[in-house]
Amino acid sequence: MNFQEGALIYINKPYRMSSFGALAHIRYLVSKRLHVKRVKMGHAGTLDPLATGVLILCTGKETKNIESLQRHTKEYTATLQLGATTASYDREHTVDYTYPTRHITRELIERTLPQFVGDIMQRPPLYSACMVAGDRAYELARKGRDVELAPKPIHIDEIELTDFNPDTMQMSIRVVCGKGTYIRSLARDIGAALGSGAFLTALCRTRVGDVRIEDCLTFDDFPAWLEKNII
Repeated sequence: MNFQEGALIYINKPYRMSSFGALAHIRYLVSKRLHVKRVKMGHAGTLDPLATGVLILCTGKETKNIESLQRHTKEYTATLQLGATTASYDREHTVDYTYPTRHITRELIERTLPQFVGDIMQRPPLYSACMVAGDRAYELARKGRDVELAPKPIHIDEIELTDFNPDTMQMSIRVVCGKGTYIRSLARDIGAALGSGAFLTALCRTRVGDVRIEDCLTFDDFPAWLEKNII
C-alpha cells in the first residue's frame, strides 16, 4: 500500500480514546516507518471516546473521499441502562436524575422501538462536537453555558432489541442508521418514550458501509500489518 499516494486503513478504535487520538497514533507509526515528518491523514466519522469499533482512516489522496465515506450507512450495537439519565447521555458523566422502571417490560420495549425507525428529528447531545456560533457544544457545556441544540433530521433503517434484563434494567440494541445519528441521543429518547430515562453504558460501531469490525486492525496488530503492507 502506498500511504503517501493514498490508502484506507480500518482500525478498531479502543475504549476511552478519541478518534483524533487514534488517528494521531496511527499517523505517527506510518510516518516513522516511511521516514517522513508527517503523512497526510484524516478519519471518516468521529466516534465518542467511550465508544469502540470501526474507524476508517484515509491517507494521501484518499482524504478527498472522506465526505462520501461519511455518508455510508452505519451499524452499531449499544447497551442502555434504563431508569436514569446523565448530562452526556453516557457514562462520561454521573447520574443526574432517576426514573421509575417497574412498568417496563420486553413487550413495552418492542412496541416502542419501531417509532424510531425511518425519518425522524433528533436533538444532538450538548456534550458533542456540534458547532454553536463558532464554538464546539461540548466546550460551552464544560464552561457551564446553557445551550439548547436544534433538532436535526436523521434516518434510522433498523432497530433490533437483542437483549433485555428485567433485573438490572439493561437493554441491548442493534441500530442501522444514516449520517448524523447520535446513538447517545437515541438512548435518551428511547428512555423518555418508555416513560423513564436511559443512558448508554456501551457502544460499538460494527459497520461503516461494507467495512465490518472483523475487517479492522487493533492497535496491537497494526505494526505487524504495517510492515507487510508498506510501499
